[in-house]
Amino acid sequence: MEEQYMKRALELAEQGMGKTAPNPMVGAVILKDGRIIGEGFHKAYGESHAEVNAVKNASESVEGATLYVNLEPCSHYGKTPPCAELIIQKRIKRVVIGTLDPNPLVEGKGIAMLVKAGVSVTVGVMEAECKKLNEVFFYYIKTEKPYVVLKTAMSLDGKIAAVTGKSKWITGEEAREDVHRLRNRYAGIMTGVSTVIKDDPQLTCRLTGGKNPKRIILDSRLRIPLHSKVLQDQVNNQTILATTEQADPEARRRLEDAGVKVLVLHEKDQRVDLQDLMVRLGAMGIDSILLEGGAELNAAAVEQGILQKYIAYTAPMILGGGSSRTPVGGMGVQSPDQAQSLTFESVEQIGKDMKMTAYFKDRREDSACLQEL
Repeated sequence: MEEQYMKRALELAEQGMGKTAPNPMVGAVILKDGRIIGEGFHKAYGESHAEVNAVKNASESVEGATLYVNLEPCSHYGKTPPCAELIIQKRIKRVVIGTLDPNPLVEGKGIAMLVKAGVSVTVGVMEAECKKLNEVFFYYIKTEKPYVVLKTAMSLDGKIAAVTGKSKWITGEEAREDVHRLRNRYAGIMTGVSTVIKDDPQLTCRLTGGKNPKRIILDSRLRIPLHSKVLQDQVNNQTILATTEQADPEARRRLEDAGVKVLVLHEKDQRVDLQDLMVRLGAMGIDSILLEGGAELNAAAVEQGILQKYIAYTAPMILGGGSSRTPVGGMGVQSPDQAQSLTFESVEQIGKDMKMTAYFKDRREDSACLQEL
């Protein structure tokens, strides 16, 4: 029964996807006398929290009710007042929490405040699912770096383009639409200048009501043409160019005059140091990145250890060709036992294609025992 209401809280929380960053996605359900009397979710960064909205939407007094929420209620003053305080003021009798908040400003403090006020608290209902929904938030809070997801689309024989270099379209319309859902979810989208020069992509989200991610282009020498689509409309859709000291100062001036943000970073192997870039982007409040790079950038991302997740779309076709491009380039490894290992999370069919999701590190944490406080 507890899981039923926590599942509903998670469904509500997910409605804030793409809009709450760098805050977490949170949903809340208020139950009284066996009936749901109020629901709410955190709609956007800076707006009311889920618990506040659930109380506002309640059809009757919440005194004596039970509140289900996927993340520990906050106990500090930020852009909004503490939710734990509201729960106490409204005389909610019991709070069921999916998982603790990893934010050191909050962790355990919201629960302590509730328990001290005599509120019954249960922690750990659907904990694994609650952590997974906010995996970006958990990673960003702990590391202050973006959560990076590598996305590739390839044929069944592992090619991302034909021998001619043509790649439109390997995957079907349904898979491509799913990619736009990813673009809506993550704060930034990253690729290399070679992809921009070759394909001139917009790197936007085409979902109705969707959000465009910040575009991050790696360009060690600032070779990007000024007419590139990613450099247009910097007021409404920002592009960040990551470069090095080797870049032409005049090219940098022209780009900055056009409203483009240019980050000058350390070099690694004569290219942008990706770890340095992650630190800089994290400091800018970018909590997550979808990497849609070419083979060499993808290889550098693997080698420099910036990736947390890999989503691979695979189409039921064979392109062949010894010179056809593959998703990850670089020098490769000498034997399979030197390979970067991942852990599969899911495999699902989307239209005619398969979508495989795997973690670079097993980030799935065992659910703690249910705690009654």
